[in-house]
Amino acid sequence: FELKDILSAIDTVPIISQELLGLAKWAADYYLGSLGELLKAALPAGMDLSEARMVAPLLPQSKAAHLRAATQRKIFLHLTAHGEKTFRSLEREFGKAAARRAIAALEKLGFVKITDVVKKPKAAPKIRKYIRLIKNEEAEPLNDKQKLLTEILRQNDCKMLLSEAVAAVGTASVIRSLIRKGIVEEFSDELFRDPLRGDEIAPEEFELNSSQKEVLGKIQLSLDQNKFKPFLLHGVTGSGKTEIYIRAIKHILSQGKSAVLLVPEIALTPLFARRLRGHFGSQVAILHSSLGEGERFDEWRRLKSAEAKIAIGTRSAIFAPVEKPSLIIVDEEHDSSYYQHEPPFYNARDLALVRGRDCGATVVLGSATPSLETYYNAQKGKYELLELPQRVEGRPLPQAEIIDMREEFRKSGRSMLISPVLRNAIKETISRGNQAILLLNRRGFSAFVLCRMCGNTIKCKNCDVSLTYHKRENKLICHYCNYSIKTPDKCPVCLSEYLYFIGEGTEQLEDRLDKIFPDARIGRLDRDVVRRRGEVDQILKKFDQGELDILAGTQMLAKGHDFHKVTLVGVVSVDNILGLPDFRAAERTFQLLAQVAGRAGRGKLKGQVFIQSYLPDHYVLEFARRQDYKGFYEAELNFRKSMYFPPFCYLASILVTHKNQESAQKFAQRFRQALDRANAQKKCRISGPASAAIARLKGIYRFQILVRSPHRSLLHDVISEAEKLADSAGVDRSNLRIEVDPIELT
Repeated sequence: FELKDILSAIDTVPIISQELLGLAKWAADYYLGSLGELLKAALPAGMDLSEARMVAPLLPQSKAAHLRAATQRKIFLHLTAHGEKTFRSLEREFGKAAARRAIAALEKLGFVKITDVVKKPKAAPKIRKYIRLIKNEEAEPLNDKQKLLTEILRQNDCKMLLSEAVAAVGTASVIRSLIRKGIVEEFSDELFRDPLRGDEIAPEEFELNSSQKEVLGKIQLSLDQNKFKPFLLHGVTGSGKTEIYIRAIKHILSQGKSAVLLVPEIALTPLFARRLRGHFGSQVAILHSSLGEGERFDEWRRLKSAEAKIAIGTRSAIFAPVEKPSLIIVDEEHDSSYYQHEPPFYNARDLALVRGRDCGATVVLGSATPSLETYYNAQKGKYELLELPQRVEGRPLPQAEIIDMREEFRKSGRSMLISPVLRNAIKETISRGNQAILLLNRRGFSAFVLCRMCGNTIKCKNCDVSLTYHKRENKLICHYCNYSIKTPDKCPVCLSEYLYFIGEGTEQLEDRLDKIFPDARIGRLDRDVVRRRGEVDQILKKFDQGELDILAGTQMLAKGHDFHKVTLVGVVSVDNILGLPDFRAAERTFQLLAQVAGRAGRGKLKGQVFIQSYLPDHYVLEFARRQDYKGFYEAELNFRKSMYFPPFCYLASILVTHKNQESAQKFAQRFRQALDRANAQKKCRISGPASAAIARLKGIYRFQILVRSPHRSLLHDVISEAEKLADSAGVDRSNLRIEVDPIELT
């Protein structure tokens, strides 16, 4: 090989610390993933460098006459007319294969030159022009506008943006005259992009109850010892876990140390951040994917430089460039949002424990409904269990009632979205000036469209799922690949006009509420109405400020919100979650019900919860009605043990994929054979291959293999060895999607 000269240093200091490099290496090894992809995930979007291949003309346009091939001539004329172009843009314009052949020929003939260039990162500091007051103007004769501007500058610490100064006095000539007099100077400086834009919640002081004091004392003792210590903080909804977090952060900040706080949803991040900003001011920095590239870049740099010492964000914030954090908090640790569902796979909750171990931090996993694995680890002594068994100020948990929708159907002879019991409860709630939350964990208006003549359901052309009807857009949309078609008037198979819209979604729920309660102020919160940045925050603020009476939506409503005027929670249906082909379906249903029920009665007024179901006798609903986590844990643990699922084994899901169904099945069989050879000692339990729950997704066929092992290291060894054996069997690794500790099996 030939050594090449170094052209320039990309960074003056490493952007990834040794600690975070070690964390990324651990994650790449544990999740059998790519170190490069994990390092990219650890950095803000827009910071990565990219390479571009450029094509430039070397000869004048008149030489095109010497080219016989039409594509060569077209590309050369295009370059001489428009100048240097990227290889990729030429491929898009003239066709990939044709452009490649033509450009290679043009280079060989000496008509063009191809060079590789490194493109600068998109994320960069925002530089703006400012003016500042540099001289006392008292001795100078000034007109009214000039005096006004100098006064405004004094009120703004003698510095302000040039554009704001022009807007304040209406003309730039005032500024130019002050510059000539030597009273003001113009300069360039960085403008920090603040995601909160100064919006913060004034801190409130709370008196801790005895349970909170005991819990906080144990956490503070651990913080003072500067050793790795994992806690599970199991507190019922409304028990004051957030206040514990805030006081623990205060404790470490007083010692000059730093903290990382993870929350599951972007919707929660601004709310938490405002509250923390009220307590800790500019020490708080926010990291999540909904920020603009510039905002996230600025927040990342503030943490990197230690200007900010508290990082708050969603799962990627586990990679926040905080120098050896002393405290790592994972709020709602059970939430599946902490799992990265696309490569590189990782679970931020588990990485929080690894990072805490590596830097000697206290790690607090908080939840009212801990994941079964986490609670099992606490029971086995791996984590110390801290409990908050009661709500703050002795407030009672809301009373819950299950509404048997089978009985409602027998009474009325028809299916209904909102039962009379729930309808009356909503009416009473809003008549008293209180608020209601209604949960239906399905977007759209109707779940699917059925032809009553031939029985055909209209499916996605790319995925093995039915299209969901969205009334406002008058479209059928796939919630997996976003494929959509205009809602047809006739069945595409038999041309019948008897199309039947089946199932309900949040759009239909909002529509029905508008008709039943025409005077009520109704809002909706789901992925369809919060596509634009900041919309989640706006809806939640309106509800919090009492501008809405009813808020309907999906599981986004269940996570950590604290609305003191909510006295009623109605669960319209969760039967669809219970029916999922996944061993965690019952756990996910219990968590959702318990969490959304916990939104009721958080103020001084009592709360009530109604759960509508066609499966009213299911054990999950009864445990959720009683808010009995420990009872549910024991029942579910017995099921997991009998079926040999986590926490009694270590699990990996392997999806073998291909755009051709026969090829996907063939590769899956070959990989199963490789697994069997690697598992010669029969210590792992291997199932499959079988068609995945969604057999085709985004045009790709999927076959699933499950590997269960009594030991984590054995699981890794068997899969790694199988990958090597599969190479010689002609299985391309790009057709394998390996997930260690998967959150769901669909």
